[in-house]
Amino acid sequence: MIKALYLNGSLKNSSEPSHTSALFQHVTGWLEKKDVAVEEVRVADYNVKFGMEPDLGDGDEWPLIMEKVMEADIVVVGTPIWIGEKSSVATLTMERLYASSSETNEKGQGIYYNKIGAAVVTGNEDGAKESAKSILYGLAHIGFTVPPNVDAYWVGEAGPGPSFMDTAQDNEFTLKNAKVLAHNVYHFARLLKDHPIPADGNVQE
Repeated sequence: MIKALYLNGSLKNSSEPSHTSALFQHVTGWLEKKDVAVEEVRVADYNVKFGMEPDLGDGDEWPLIMEKVMEADIVVVGTPIWIGEKSSVATLTMERLYASSSETNEKGQGIYYNKIGAAVVTGNEDGAKESAKSILYGLAHIGFTVPPNVDAYWVGEAGPGPSFMDTAQDNEFTLKNAKVLAHNVYHFARLLKDHPIPADGNVQE
């Protein structure tokens, strides 16, 4: 079975609704039609410490999230837009993923090899593509495979105003991108599960 993990970088914990979660539900619908097992983690629910170590101790709960990352074939990082960029929680998530990028799998490759990365972004101000660009580059840089067209986003009018859940959630462009994201991450996850990246030339030494 293909497993997908959604790391939601909302600033709010799961006691409050999340617009990025609502958008990801459109992705989830398509993935579940492919029999993909999907789990969402609201990173703000965990005590994740700042730092560049896999486990910072003293109650750091990032290792609990990292276990889920290692079990997943697909990892989607979601974020709201603040000041035109991804959230501080999404940034922290990317930093903690980066902290383990020097670890290797049984072939000597980086531990994120043969995992698929993608991004989901919502906001009512400019910055969707900037946020997605940062996430997708970061994931590719540390070893994830990033397929084409795997950034689904929604942006409302500039300034204070309705967010994704406040709308009819029927934006044709956004829903099309959610569908394409789901199909492309599934296709590449299936491909790499059956034909993993060979270790020739990319072993960390």
